[in-house]
Amino acid sequence: MITTASQDDPTFSVVGTTPGLAETLTRVSAMALYCALALVFLWIGAMKFTDYEAAGIAGLVMNSPFVGWWHALLGIAGTSRMLGVVEIAVGLLLAARLVSPRLSMVGASISVLTFLVTLSFLFTTPGVTEPRAGGFPALSAMPGQFLLKDVVLLAVSCYCLGESLLAQQRHGS
Repeated sequence: MITTASQDDPTFSVVGTTPGLAETLTRVSAMALYCALALVFLWIGAMKFTDYEAAGIAGLVMNSPFVGWWHALLGIAGTSRMLGVVEIAVGLLLAARLVSPRLSMVGASISVLTFLVTLSFLFTTPGVTEPRAGGFPALSAMPGQFLLKDVVLLAVSCYCLGESLLAQQRHGS
């Protein structure tokens, strides 16, 4: 988008007819959010195929009223691998924002759902609070603080979903 800025405008550009720093930074940052979220899903999804990661998520999954049945149905390793496939697919869908808002909209929708489920683990997983620090609101390092970072990932996912919807409306693709 080409804009003309005045010297009083905080996005003033030296040239005056090119996008200002704030607009450029916002545009680049939006794509960086997609890429960063895609990287998180791709990397963690790939880790789901290791025994280490399968063991690490077992307690989170088993104690969830929403996804605990996965463990009974697929076992620890099967659940982890299934999540790995889903997470890699979500990462690829988010990365597709570079070419298709429709694909990234699907990925962002699944991402929002993913982080809503993982945040529910804050309330269902034993050991989230730290009793030696007085209990709630003191969170244990693992799993409490580990899960709390998903608040940020949920916010990024919501942003990506909204931006994908807007881009879909603008471009009709």
